[in-house]
Amino acid sequence: MNDPDFIIIGAGSAGCVMAERLSASGRHKVLVLEAGGDDRRFFVQMPLGYGKTFFDPKVNWMYRAEPDAGLAGNVDHWPRGKVLGGSSSINAMVWVRGHRQDFDDWRDAGNPGWGADEMFSAFRDVECAVIGEDAVRGRKGPLNLFLPGKTVHPLTRKWFQSAQALGLPLNPDFNGESQEGVGLFEFTIHGGRRLSAARAFLRPAMKRSNLRVITGAHVTGLAFDGARVTGVTYSRRGKTATVKAAREVILSGGSVNSPQLLQLSGIGAADHLKGLGIDVRVDNANVGRNLEDHIGTNYTFRANCPTINQQLGPWWGKLSAGLRYILLRDGPLSVSLNQAGGFIRTSPDHARPNMQLYFQAFSTVIPRPGERPILSPDPWPGFSIGWSNCRPKSRGEIMIRSADPSEPPRITPNALSHEDDVAEMLATGKFIRQMAAAKPLSDCIEAELLPGPDITEDEAMIADIRRRSGTVYHPVATCRMGPDPATSVVDARLRVHGVEGLRVVDCSIFPNIVAGNTNAAAIATGWRASELVLQDSA
Repeated sequence: MNDPDFIIIGAGSAGCVMAERLSASGRHKVLVLEAGGDDRRFFVQMPLGYGKTFFDPKVNWMYRAEPDAGLAGNVDHWPRGKVLGGSSSINAMVWVRGHRQDFDDWRDAGNPGWGADEMFSAFRDVECAVIGEDAVRGRKGPLNLFLPGKTVHPLTRKWFQSAQALGLPLNPDFNGESQEGVGLFEFTIHGGRRLSAARAFLRPAMKRSNLRVITGAHVTGLAFDGARVTGVTYSRRGKTATVKAAREVILSGGSVNSPQLLQLSGIGAADHLKGLGIDVRVDNANVGRNLEDHIGTNYTFRANCPTINQQLGPWWGKLSAGLRYILLRDGPLSVSLNQAGGFIRTSPDHARPNMQLYFQAFSTVIPRPGERPILSPDPWPGFSIGWSNCRPKSRGEIMIRSADPSEPPRITPNALSHEDDVAEMLATGKFIRQMAAAKPLSDCIEAELLPGPDITEDEAMIADIRRRSGTVYHPVATCRMGPDPATSVVDARLRVHGVEGLRVVDCSIFPNIVAGNTNAAAIATGWRASELVLQDSA
């Protein structure tokens, strides 16, 4: 391939969508550079395989955050996909768009074209959903969505009934007109296999002659001609190469790697870059800052009836589940374990839900090193109810430590540093206990295991929340979008302030976090951004 029109850095959720859309007409030559490797791995394709990929450096950047005072000094594990499909190849596959008002907030912050109408149109274009109203949900998109049926554990239905007893509605579609209530999640799963962004968008596009994908290509810097980005430099198999883009470079590295590469290339806070010996091209203190993330914890209970623990715990259960998956693409390995959840308001004063719930008919009180313990649950029957803030007010940052591209950046989440976030977590913890005390779920509980019945005072509950909480892997806003370079990194067309020929397209551009899992919004962002790029290149 001669010089491509577009170079896409990163084959994650947004990057895969961009590659498909920009190459679809056949008019543009597109090059995708991905630092990770091939996604055709058993534990990537098997939905419950994320229990293994969670700690697998072959497909995972395996980042670690700084010790966090808001989390009782703990060092949080930050998995990020290092593989075709990015984090969509190692996540829990939940498909939640976000609340409509979240996107109208984007628009109202000075970003025309990014309101709910435009973003929900993008969601409809990418979705092939089997539930919801035709006017709201997409039916013909490339992303087939799965709603669990026979794999749903009976205890989940009892949780629904207890939630309804407390006044929460049963919501048949979190991506419909209303987000509030409890119900089943949708998943990016098709035919018993994970439907990552790579499988849904990139691999079909790779059949085109105008698209080239290079794996194992770690981009180490941007190439400039004056104020214009003209290409990139990358390392692969011990060799360094530079490639030019005839039109644009599109940075889709994600909320960790996108600000990292900008800073390495001289775009960031001048004082920080100078201190590392990096020449400053654009002084923008927002690069890497304004980090938002959902922080979650759970309460765990011992049940007096069988749960998924009994299906996946003993060796014969693992064998049965494995054979069922291999032969039928069915059973507990064919779907995520976060099958149900909900969205609630901790106060009627909130105009929209401010907390997300997660119900899991399994428990993992006993830690197991080296894997996310979903494949090795507790030997007794158990379940957990988790929760996280939808719109936390705490802010952190992601900043490079040195000019060495191979050194991981410093991740400082500052989790639960805002008192309102702590108050919301506390209120929800109390509500979770009300759910557990409501019938019929209460009839299934033998004991509360975590945090335990002795933890009842506010101070003790908050201490427990800090000690056991952690990221739910939704970092955003480190290259956020906005009209003013004094408060943002990219404009409403995702062009980086202060340079030409460079855009950022991934979760890092979110002006604020959305209510729910962020992968759906990342994919829709890639779809919406491709429309802008094609308009500008016409």
